[in-house]
Amino acid sequence: MNILEITLFVIALLVMIIGLAGVILPVLPGIPLIFGAAVLYGILTGFEQIDIYLILVFAGLTAFGLIVDYLANYFSVKKMGGGRAGAVGAVIGLMVGIFFGLVWIIVLPFVFAVTLELIAGREAHQALRSGIGSFVGLLFGGLTRFIIGSVMVGIFVWKVLF
Repeated sequence: MNILEITLFVIALLVMIIGLAGVILPVLPGIPLIFGAAVLYGILTGFEQIDIYLILVFAGLTAFGLIVDYLANYFSVKKMGGGRAGAVGAVIGLMVGIFFGLVWIIVLPFVFAVTLELIAGREAHQALRSGIGSFVGLLFGGLTRFIIGSVMVGIFVWKVLF
């Protein structure tokens, strides 16, 4: 590796680490940032170590991570006995919460799930179970995104260095 390739690798790796932090911090687009860094590195190095096939795998992992995030909330609410209203409320709360910070990513899915369950006619205890389900889904989705992001960074480092 020459100095330019080393510099590009270090920059891409730093962006990926920031992306990995973005899996937890809501102000950064975590997995898409990791994917973007890999694509940019591939383009700038002529797809020598990071080829188009790996880019396609990373694109699939990125899409999977984003989809799992929303589905985890939806199905977790349903698993806790919540209805469709609570499940949809949890997903809406997550989408809205992304724009306001970490606390709101945790609070809004819970609030939306409970509120929509109450509006749909559920009893308070059942609506609260739906809210708890949204929190469990948030944790599962976050853990899944972290694992996917870590795998992507690990594969990137492996492919470039070895």
